[in-house]
Amino acid sequence: MSQTISSPVTELLTQHAVTFEVVEIPLSEDKKPIRNLEELLSSQGRDPNSVVRSLLFKTGSGLFCLLAVAGGGRADWAALRKQLGEKKLRMAEFDEVSEATGYVVGAVPPIALPETVTVLADNSAFQFDQVIIGSGVLGYALALSGNDLQKVMSDIPVSEFVKID
Repeated sequence: MSQTISSPVTELLTQHAVTFEVVEIPLSEDKKPIRNLEELLSSQGRDPNSVVRSLLFKTGSGLFCLLAVAGGGRADWAALRKQLGEKKLRMAEFDEVSEATGYVVGAVPPIALPETVTVLADNSAFQFDQVIIGSGVLGYALALSGNDLQKVMSDIPVSEFVKID
């Protein structure tokens, strides 16, 4: 059952001596990740809120910013603009995601990104004992310790970038 994959993400985790588990995410007939990831994770005894989503934004000056966030809630646009020193900010378009990150939508990790992408993390990204992140390979995610993810991401700004409804 244990899968082995290789990507810049798994290589970075291995360099940091981080233990991780590959989580297979079945693809639908149209080669997209299943729609109900929460149900899949629950059936495996995992907390669906522990998925660290990688949300990509584009600033008014044309730069890209990725926000790592777990659980529910919505991006706090004002907090993001303030942190980035930008007046304008929007979600990146579908095609811009792969161009900016090098990964396809559905596999974007919060780590192992090009230096041209500014990475921020919401406090929620590290609040779980175990988190699930994009692996860089469509159809697979990685489960690892929230503390280990925080160590790998230790040089990035962490704050409250999400509003909980």
